[in-house]
Amino acid sequence: AHGMTSGCDHGSTFGVTPDAYGHPLGGAQAEYVRVPDAAASLVVVPGPVDDDLVPSLLTLSDVFSTGHHAAVSAEVGPGKTVVVVGDGAVGLSAVLAAKRLGAERIIAMSRHADRQALAREFGATDVVEARGDEGVAAVRELLGGDLADCALEAVGTAESMDQALRVVRAGGAVGYVGVPAGDPELPMPFLFAKNITVGGGMAPARAYIEELLPDVLSRAIDPGKVFDLELPLDQAPEAYAAMDERRAIKVLLRP
Repeated sequence: AHGMTSGCDHGSTFGVTPDAYGHPLGGAQAEYVRVPDAAASLVVVPGPVDDDLVPSLLTLSDVFSTGHHAAVSAEVGPGKTVVVVGDGAVGLSAVLAAKRLGAERIIAMSRHADRQALAREFGATDVVEARGDEGVAAVRELLGGDLADCALEAVGTAESMDQALRVVRAGGAVGYVGVPAGDPELPMPFLFAKNITVGGGMAPARAYIEELLPDVLSRAIDPGKVFDLELPLDQAPEAYAAMDERRAIKVLLRP
């Protein structure tokens, strides 16, 4: 209800929880999967579709819609200044989403040259490698003494959330989509004093796909560039290792 498909009362998780009717759901990294309530979750892509568009289409089911959710949650729009914390596939998608929504200045916090290059290709105007107080100072210097209107948090740690909160100005907004790890806590006195809005969570990808799909089909955006390695399905463990060891940003598995 209310377009928040990821929070559905009948939701379930592949390979983890049964569906609303008690039927077990196998893992989704298989040749075939059963999708409960498919009419409410699957989207028909008008065809035929060129094979090179498949990676970008796949991002709509996850990383690009998640980056878009961060941007929407932080109220990114024309003329806004944005800082993106995190340079994985979701963080890079958040850069592209912010650009698509009209942000004027997009600062990517990244320490990896290959990811910095893709961030700039996606629309980042600046890159900051520093973290903590130095990172805040670098953002302030880039923005002429001010902090950002919006911060997009795409990591999920206590440190990344703290960084996101501290790079936004008073009255600014943080959109968080990083899966929480390390028990990040919100500093309520800090939020209260600076009137910072915090929103986000698990992206309702299905609610965004119909808006984002035309831009992918028209090639106005190419979020599939986050896939920098392709492997066959039976090499899924190697795919996870490559991402864990930062040898790849995102791996595309093909049958």
